[in-house]
Amino acid sequence: MLASLLTSLLVTMFLPYLAKVPLAFAINKTGRYDNNNPRKQQAALDGFAERVNAAHYNSFEALAIFAAAVLITAQSGPVGSLSVTLGWLFVLSRVGYLCCYWFNLASLRSLVWFLGMACCFAMPIIALFV
Repeated sequence: MLASLLTSLLVTMFLPYLAKVPLAFAINKTGRYDNNNPRKQQAALDGFAERVNAAHYNSFEALAIFAAAVLITAQSGPVGSLSVTLGWLFVLSRVGYLCCYWFNLASLRSLVWFLGMACCFAMPIIALFV
């Protein structure tokens, strides 16, 4: 069980870079990538490129919360199947979140974000108190 939970964390670690792939294509459409000032260039983006940039950064933010949830769960004792299921549901929610950002589905994106965060907070609560 622990190996599966840790694998979900490993997969989640790759998601910010998956989110960066469409950003690279979007930036290339604007001309060229400014390696000297990439954040300045990205701050000037709009539309699709702006959304994929936001999804990229949000993926790092979510990773920190998920990593904490996984580590608390892993250190609190035997990992149960419910925690593993929540871990993989989080991964699915993050993939859905990226798709919602890319396709400009703001309301659905908020719902998917909430479900993913609920998984993150439920995991250590279950591990510590159930």
